[in-house]
Amino acid sequence: MNIMRRLSHFPFFALLLFCLAITCPPLFAADPATVSYRKVFKSSQPEYVEIKVRENGAATYDIRSLSEDPDAQPFEVGAALTTKIFQLSEKLNHFRGLSLDTKRRIANLGEKTFRYERDSDSGEVKFNYTINATANQLLMIFEGLSRQQDHLRTLLHRMKYDRLGVNNALMNFETDLNHKILPEPERLLPALQQIANDPRFVEIARQRSRALIERIRNPR
Repeated sequence: MNIMRRLSHFPFFALLLFCLAITCPPLFAADPATVSYRKVFKSSQPEYVEIKVRENGAATYDIRSLSEDPDAQPFEVGAALTTKIFQLSEKLNHFRGLSLDTKRRIANLGEKTFRYERDSDSGEVKFNYTINATANQLLMIFEGLSRQQDHLRTLLHRMKYDRLGVNNALMNFETDLNHKILPEPERLLPALQQIANDPRFVEIARQRSRALIERIRNPR
C-alpha cells in the first residue's frame, strides 16, 4: 500500500522537476565567447595593444609600453559592432587552421594576434601583414577601437592634469574622426560634453567640443 502511495506522487515530482528545469537558469552557465586582438611592436607608440571583446559587449583594453605592467581597463562595445566582430571571426573559422601572413617580403609592422575563446575551445593566428579581406576588416575594427580608447584615455588625463593640452587632444581626435577610423566615436560624448560645459577649459577647446558633439550626433 505504501509503495502504491509513493508511486502515485511520481507524476507530480516529474512535473515539478520539468518546471524547475525550464524556469531556473543553469547552475554552471557557459562563459561568453571572447574575440581578442593583440599587437606588439617594439619602439612604436604604443608598443603594446590588447583589446578583448566578449559576445555580450563587455570589453577590456590594455594600451601601454612594453616596460609597463599590464593594466586592462573595462569599456563597452555596442551590440551591432560586437555582432560584426563575431561574424568576421566566424568567417575566419575562429582562427583555427588559418594562415594570414603574406608570402611577400614586408617590413616589420608589429606582431598581430587574433584569438577566439569559448570555454575549452580556442583558435589563434599570428601575422605581420595580410591581404585577406576579412582579416583586414577585423583588423581595422580593432585598430579603430584601440585608437578610440587611446583618444579617450588621453583626453581624460589632460582634462584632469593639463587643461591647456585639451584642445590639442581634441584636434588629434578630430583627425581620426575625419578619416572615419573610429568605429564608435559616440563613446567620447560624455567627455566632450563635460569640456563644452566647463568654463575652466579654454574657449577654443569648448567650441571644438561643441562642434564635435554636433558631428557625432548628426553624422552626414
